[in-house]
Amino acid sequence: MKRFITLAAASLLALAATGAQAQGTLEKVKAAGSITIGHRDASIPFAYLDDKQQPIGYSMDLCAKIVDAVKAELKMPALKVMYQPVTSATRIPLLANGTIDLECGSTTNNAARQQQISYTMTSFVTANRFVSKKADNLKTLTDLKGKTVVSTSGTTNIKQITELNASMNLGLNILAAKDHAESFLMVDTGRASAFVMDDILLAGLVANSPNPGQWQVSSESLSVEPYAIMVRKGDPAFKTVVDAAMTALMKSGQINALYAKWFQSPIPPKGINLNIPMSDALKRVIATPTDSPDPAVYK
Repeated sequence: MKRFITLAAASLLALAATGAQAQGTLEKVKAAGSITIGHRDASIPFAYLDDKQQPIGYSMDLCAKIVDAVKAELKMPALKVMYQPVTSATRIPLLANGTIDLECGSTTNNAARQQQISYTMTSFVTANRFVSKKADNLKTLTDLKGKTVVSTSGTTNIKQITELNASMNLGLNILAAKDHAESFLMVDTGRASAFVMDDILLAGLVANSPNPGQWQVSSESLSVEPYAIMVRKGDPAFKTVVDAAMTALMKSGQINALYAKWFQSPIPPKGINLNIPMSDALKRVIATPTDSPDPAVYK
């Protein structure tokens, strides 16, 4: 009997979850009177915590514009905005199960992930590289042969370096860290020789480190990585609102001001300027917005 009750309870939970997923995001948000934004805590300058432990960043500003569009669509100017921290490993499950409604961080749009979730228009284009100490003179993948490298759990980067390790017979010892800060610390303390990650995130970590001059980011890129804000799959009504908001940002030129704010100006909490010009790939996306996961579109 106990086993029957347990199975019955599990079935009810499964049905509840199915019902929650069947409900569109706009309906869910309207019924709750709130929208929940999933954010990272150390993805500088996309989504991270300031000195007051509040989430800020380029992606957070983009999501604020999307929320304004949702408020207008629902005619709910007082819609409450909730914030939920996520990690590389939890961001997709928490979006899929309805805990968050938008994921505003530094997430690569690729075909494999699109089997589980959807993306709005690409908002940044980066490349997969590695950071190491200048003193170690590590510049290419072959320089890493036989060494220990680290990447962050749940990212496309750790998947890619694992595949390259096998195909190129590099003999790497690949470690998985819980977040970018831990990955960077492992190289800083000598537990790994290099940290494989998107170059823009590496630039942010280096710029905010105590001794930026001791670090170098590889000139050799391993892949092209288009970033975009995630939404739930199979929800065309919500995606239409989100896509329209992002397209309007690009066509109006507002996104240029947001880019300058986060990539070419002093940013909190230390007032460091990353001083990264907008890439030609992102300029093309702004001129012709796309949600394509195909890396060839951005080359």
